[in-house]
Amino acid sequence: MDINFPLILLFLVVISGVIWSFDRFVLSKKRSKDEPVPGWIEYSGSFFPVLLLVFVLRSFLFEPFQIPSGSMIPTLKVGDFILVNKFTYGIRLPVIGTKIIPINEPMRGDVMVFFPPEDDRYFIKRVVGLPGDEIRLRDNILYINGLLSNQVSLPESAEDSRFELVSEDLNGVVHSVQKNKIAGPLGKNYVITVPDNHYFMMGDNRDNSSDSRVWGPVPEENIVGKAVLIWMYWESFGELPSFDRTGKIN
Repeated sequence: MDINFPLILLFLVVISGVIWSFDRFVLSKKRSKDEPVPGWIEYSGSFFPVLLLVFVLRSFLFEPFQIPSGSMIPTLKVGDFILVNKFTYGIRLPVIGTKIIPINEPMRGDVMVFFPPEDDRYFIKRVVGLPGDEIRLRDNILYINGLLSNQVSLPESAEDSRFELVSEDLNGVVHSVQKNKIAGPLGKNYVITVPDNHYFMMGDNRDNSSDSRVWGPVPEENIVGKAVLIWMYWESFGELPSFDRTGKIN
């Protein structure tokens, strides 16, 4: 069972805030000037503003994530630390995720963090299909609304006999995609029309990604935010972190 960190953080903010408020407006008025503040109250008062700041930043502005799998190779590698913009697609209530202030809608080509249908784990994939789009895969070639998404083979493809790297154009958003040179079942003969208020998500590692081809389009209410920046690469605690891959996510 995954730890619900947002809920735990909210709980800590509420508890420390209640203790701080009770001391500030009730207990402090009963203490003499020379009487020391109890340790548990002093610690709560010190932690409350820090926890509140982290809660606000993480809930409404930016949240850090680490990439756990290779489904977004070559754009994102296992061990990349990224920043996710939480307000790009609208302001949502913490923990429950209900949108209260709409701002922008996801665009084709965005790299987005979300919860898959019937799952409580964070996933990160690329937005390929918008509401109403017809998505078709034929022999590992992507068609959107009947139009071919142009793919150009990259020179790096020759370095590995198993994979092919291509540059893909999603209506003006150009990014790299890794495909198996022998197409797997995910790339063959698939077609769907994306329902209203849903988004069709695919990994850039096209033949090695559990995405909307497996569990269907993602409902709008499951959106977490837009991935905007790689700020560090750190694959394991036994290695030193690296900043060689820092930069904007395309």
